[in-house]
Amino acid sequence: MKVAVVGATGLVGTVILEILEERNFPVSTLYVVASERSVGKELIFKGEKHKVIGMQDAIDNKPDIAIFSAGGGTSTEWAPKFAEAGTVVIDNSSAWRMDPSKRLVVPEINADAIGPDDKIIANPNCSTIQMVLALAPLHKAYTIKRIVVSTYQSVTGTGVKAVQQMKDERAGVQGERAYPHPIDLNVLPHCDVFLENGYTREEMKMVNETRKILRDDTIMCTATAVRVPVMGGHSESVNLEFEKEFELADIHRILSESPGITVQDDVVNNVYPMPRNAEGKDDVFVGRIRRDESREKCLNLWVVSDNLRKGAATNAIQIAEAMSAAGLIKA
Repeated sequence: MKVAVVGATGLVGTVILEILEERNFPVSTLYVVASERSVGKELIFKGEKHKVIGMQDAIDNKPDIAIFSAGGGTSTEWAPKFAEAGTVVIDNSSAWRMDPSKRLVVPEINADAIGPDDKIIANPNCSTIQMVLALAPLHKAYTIKRIVVSTYQSVTGTGVKAVQQMKDERAGVQGERAYPHPIDLNVLPHCDVFLENGYTREEMKMVNETRKILRDDTIMCTATAVRVPVMGGHSESVNLEFEKEFELADIHRILSESPGITVQDDVVNNVYPMPRNAEGKDDVFVGRIRRDESREKCLNLWVVSDNLRKGAATNAIQIAEAMSAAGLIKA
């Protein structure tokens, strides 16, 4: 296939290229695409140099698929132009996620929602992806009534500038800042911008995207999104209230049998998910599985995943793989 990676020079774009190679995605021709200031730079893919090209040049080459990770404004402007040229766009920004005409997809859950007329498919928010992957099989078995989630999100979720800020602070260097406060030795209850209701946009993404992916607008959800000074992945404390009663043994079994999930839950031996161990892996790791003893039919989970991989790049490529397998993308 002719594949374009839009935003190829960014943090997620770099990982997209790595995973395309790792998964041996059938790339016959690769176009690495970025803003005009990056045009002419060279990136390596499968040992070969590829020069960065601009948006219009990429469209003119009519790629079969374009994986976007270049921000909402860029996607709003350019994704429809790629689609009009016959390219299937998988977009990693928030631009199309809540558009009722666009599919919001985690392949293990709802790849069946994609049809032949879908030319722009939205990749969910990183913190949403890992949570719903763990929740979907439990919702099917017990029907989730309410979700209370607090996130502990890696600085990599903000991008290169944030990673550099943390490194600068640890080195005692004054540099450009991505956050309004220091991040090293600190915790910021501030992911994305604050909205009129007092929640951040990141928190409301988790609420709205979860309902859309699980196809259930009755699920009540409240979120607190927090930035922590770690790299490697996002962590989430998730409290669930079910319609039906459950047995912990069945929860373990259901999660263990679900694709894309690894259960790490042996507290006697100090085994539980951590971002340090999730980094570089594609699974969502679930542990600290226990009843909420303060309320009936309630469960606590600890969910961790590499936000640059399953939370972004891997999920996008899995969407492309699912569409290809279904005959929805043809070279």
